[in-house]
Amino acid sequence: MIDTRRLRTLRAVADHGTVTAAAAALHLTPSAVSQQLGALEHEVGHRLFTRDGRGVHLTAVGKIMLGHANEVLAQLERAEAEVAAYANGAAGEVTVACFATAISAVLSPAMAALSVTKPGLRVRVLDAEGDQGLKMLLDELADLTIAVEYRGAPDATDRRITRRPLYAEPFDLVLPPGRDEPVDLPALAEETWIGPYPGNPVHDVITFACEQAGFTPRFAHSSDDFRAVVALVGAGAGVALVPRRALRDMALPGVTIQQVSGPERRVFAAVRRGAETHPLLKPLLDALSAAS
Repeated sequence: MIDTRRLRTLRAVADHGTVTAAAAALHLTPSAVSQQLGALEHEVGHRLFTRDGRGVHLTAVGKIMLGHANEVLAQLERAEAEVAAYANGAAGEVTVACFATAISAVLSPAMAALSVTKPGLRVRVLDAEGDQGLKMLLDELADLTIAVEYRGAPDATDRRITRRPLYAEPFDLVLPPGRDEPVDLPALAEETWIGPYPGNPVHDVITFACEQAGFTPRFAHSSDDFRAVVALVGAGAGVALVPRRALRDMALPGVTIQQVSGPERRVFAAVRRGAETHPLLKPLLDALSAAS
């Protein structure tokens, strides 16, 4: 019989691409991960991975097993949810990985509402910028994540997670002081740009929007803190696209804010597939939908 713990290890290695990274995510040693993979290959009777330098790649049989692993682990999540519902699991803690703007925009209002309707539900918040929230969810470091669409993100067909759309947020163009003339994105092809680091989904949205306008933005300054981005624009260091919610209640040092058509970040909540009916997670998902 196949050990489900080894299926989790299989998925972690497939997600992270190396034994060392998977071991860190699973809080195991690399040798323990290798042993579990070896034991799983012995149980299956086939090679599941091939090594390429420091990384590993799934074989054809490995891909088959990964598909089944996702289904089995999702079914275990459903089992836990049903047992918790049967036991009337109205009290307990949920860990949420969420980026800063969404913490203030939707998570905090949802938590305030739940403190009245579900007083036994405790929410532990982890600030997770960029694409870290989804990784934390799949590594079981978080029970729910609020994340942003980006190229390469797990889509709606991904068998590991269940997603719920929350909101779509437009970006505004932030120009240095004195730049009051209306402009569109193509006119900014030769400008110096300020934005988040590569790996942050917002960087991906900005880059894609500029590519759609016919150019690749030249990022000279990088920060994942939108206040820092706006401050740099105010100092005349360049131009930026910033999500509209991030500009709310922010000191704007003489910069010009203009609406621009096209770029937006689409925000969604996600749980591991099968956990969406858990009596602690479902009320939180519903509260997030209401808050958004």
